[in-house]
Amino acid sequence: MLTTDSDGPQRLTVEAAPVRLPAGYDVYYCHRWVRPDIAPSLFIRLWSMIRWADVVHLTAVYSAPTIPTLMFCCMLRKPLVWSTRGALQRWNMTSRTRVKLVWEKVCNSLCSQRRVVLHATSEAERTESIDRIPNARAIVIPNGIDVPRANSYDRTMNAGLRLLYLGRLHPIKGIENLLAAMARLREDVTLSICGDGNSVYRKHLEAMSVELGLSKRVGFHGRVEGEPRERHFKEADLCVVPSFKENFCIVVAEALARGVPVIASRGTPWARVEEVGCGLWVDNDEASLAEAITRAVSMPRHEMGQRGRDWMEREYSWETIAEQMADQYRQLVEPGEECSNEVRHSQAA
Repeated sequence: MLTTDSDGPQRLTVEAAPVRLPAGYDVYYCHRWVRPDIAPSLFIRLWSMIRWADVVHLTAVYSAPTIPTLMFCCMLRKPLVWSTRGALQRWNMTSRTRVKLVWEKVCNSLCSQRRVVLHATSEAERTESIDRIPNARAIVIPNGIDVPRANSYDRTMNAGLRLLYLGRLHPIKGIENLLAAMARLREDVTLSICGDGNSVYRKHLEAMSVELGLSKRVGFHGRVEGEPRERHFKEADLCVVPSFKENFCIVVAEALARGVPVIASRGTPWARVEEVGCGLWVDNDEASLAEAITRAVSMPRHEMGQRGRDWMEREYSWETIAEQMADQYRQLVEPGEECSNEVRHSQAA
């Protein structure tokens, strides 16, 4: 694995030499000189490591190493799996669209259908990604999920309803609509907002909560990890995801794996929560969110949570997802074997 020592605005404290992880592979952490990811030693190592590899897996789009990686793979005729992580998707507030369009055209010119495979985590992401990089093929392999012990997240039915939002604080997440929906709901519905983001935007959300009279019903807890994160899942009756656009939205899978039913917006690729019977898939305007939350008050949430957990164990375990990815690697390197045009997963919208 070749990466930088970036950790957001900070840097990881790591050795310059390759770090052998317990899983048995080495990580080369290259020192970042300029934010966000300009690391000269990464570019120095890139050619030799691509030359050594049978398959290259790229996990960046609008990033300094992206075009050199595509170019070297093209020159060395190395097959490449490219996980775009939703970066090629658009919404009405997407920034720098013209610059991104030029970048995508350069990337597309370096791709070949036989040797570059775009990895999407949902059908919606696959469709939008291949529209922007048409010279590649595209597959759908969802993210995997760790499923905790079955009895760790049993919860009793309460008189009120405890909602959880867990994720980045950003306009694309639709949090304003969720706050507006909260103002329409009865007093015993509470909301915990866990996540961090731009300080100006967070203050805007906090001020909006006060203006709507929600100070006693909405709590802002910042970024949570480890035990505090698990505690918020344990205390939640529903996880609400009101995003305008998501490529996968891992928090939906994390909530379901812990037996928490979800209300997911149609901007997420989780239409199947209604088919499986573990949540609702609705528009993310305030009226639709409020109506869905009101419906959920009388729904059998314990049974819904168990169905969601079973679904995650059945289709999203790391063993299942890892085998799908390993199979794609094998198809790219085994001579004489044609790569499938698409790997469809039953999660597709």
